[in-house]
Amino acid sequence: MFMPAFWSFGRQREEQPELEVRHRLPDERRFKTPLVFVHGAFVGAWCWDEHFLAWFADQGFEVFAPSLRGHGTSGGRLETSGVLDYVDDLASVIAQLPVAPVIVAHSMGALVAQRYLESHSVPASVLMASVPLAGLTESSMRLLSGDPVLLGQMALMQIAPSAVDPRVAQRAMFSEDLDPELLARYASATQPESQHALWDMTLGVLPRPWLVPRHPMLVIGAENDRLFSPSEVERTAAAYHAPVHIAPDMAHAMMIEAGWQGIAERIRDWLAATGID
Repeated sequence: MFMPAFWSFGRQREEQPELEVRHRLPDERRFKTPLVFVHGAFVGAWCWDEHFLAWFADQGFEVFAPSLRGHGTSGGRLETSGVLDYVDDLASVIAQLPVAPVIVAHSMGALVAQRYLESHSVPASVLMASVPLAGLTESSMRLLSGDPVLLGQMALMQIAPSAVDPRVAQRAMFSEDLDPELLARYASATQPESQHALWDMTLGVLPRPWLVPRHPMLVIGAENDRLFSPSEVERTAAAYHAPVHIAPDMAHAMMIEAGWQGIAERIRDWLAATGID
């Protein structure tokens, strides 16, 4: 994951592909503002469809979760796609909505959201386990010195996802108490990530908080996240002058961790406090 091949900084825009977008309507709409959930690397919209989409629809929100190009069943060429292409994907989905949504984004998706927010306004946003301000370098060096086996397994994701040891993947993404059957199912649903996008997240396309207009933002991290430390999450929050919540006893993939509902409730309560209607 954190050792991408060299890629040119030049960008050749491709035609907008057709995207998989998972969508749920509430039985009783309580809010006119929809929620758009943006996934991270190596997964697709399915990670939000496990729990969050149904749960937030039950709260009265209309919800959407796109799979970025090359992910899930979306079109597009994964191998040539970079973070800015994913920003185009997010923009294309939001452009079809009648009103600007709240964006809830995880990991790589949180970087995509931040770059989108440089030129678009939304009523609020939530960054979960975001790619740090300095990119993946600090995380890579921390894993190289502290857990090289994990780093190697994540690199293996690029060439042979089925060969990845689920127990090692668990250290990267999940807490120790995740049900083994769920771990196996989630592991089987992962996919390679674009080398271009990984390079972007290392050096090329990083967060630029000074270009994002001030708006209500919540930043969430996980106490036991092996990829992005609480201190990195706190630096992101400070750059945006945003409140930060570090979820105790949770790991990186908070939306499908055993304690996912606590995270969902934290987001719902914060949205209520901001006055989202």
